[in-house]
Amino acid sequence: MSTKINLLPWREEHRKTKNSEYFVLLGLCAALAGMIGFAGFKYAEDKVNYQDSRNQRLNDEIALLQEELEEIKELEETKNNLLARMEIIQQLQGQRPQIVHTFHEVATRIPDGVFLQALEQSGNEQMVVEGRAESNARVSALMRTLDRSDYFKEPKLEVIEANSNDGISTFRLVMKQTTPNAQEESEDGIN
Repeated sequence: MSTKINLLPWREEHRKTKNSEYFVLLGLCAALAGMIGFAGFKYAEDKVNYQDSRNQRLNDEIALLQEELEEIKELEETKNNLLARMEIIQQLQGQRPQIVHTFHEVATRIPDGVFLQALEQSGNEQMVVEGRAESNARVSALMRTLDRSDYFKEPKLEVIEANSNDGISTFRLVMKQTTPNAQEESEDGIN
């Protein structure tokens, strides 16, 4: 008698075993890939967090430097304001004797028969003189004497009106005001 061996169930069982081994290996590979992916993600996340902390430190330092720059700008503005004030004070100190010379020159240069009503300085270089004179010739004499002065240059008559009733002329005269020392210093600086 011959024995009949049916190999089909064994093959099927072997196939099921191989399939289950395959799925186990597939699951292990997927788990390993997931762990490697998770480790890579954590590594990248740690790198990003480290860079973020460095960026935050840099931003904090930049903010501190900007505050210091603001303080420096404020100090620069204060310095510039103080320098401007010092310059103004020096100009005023330099001009202090000029007012005395101006009034002395005006007083010594006015001819007889001329009476000043107003003396106004506009700007640093221009002076306006208003007054009355007994005649137009007296105004001309005033202009000639002022032109010879070291403190006044280029007198120009803007208005002159003669009153026919009393013969008195009212005038308005504009001239440049100069400082002889300033001209000498500028000439010395040129030479």
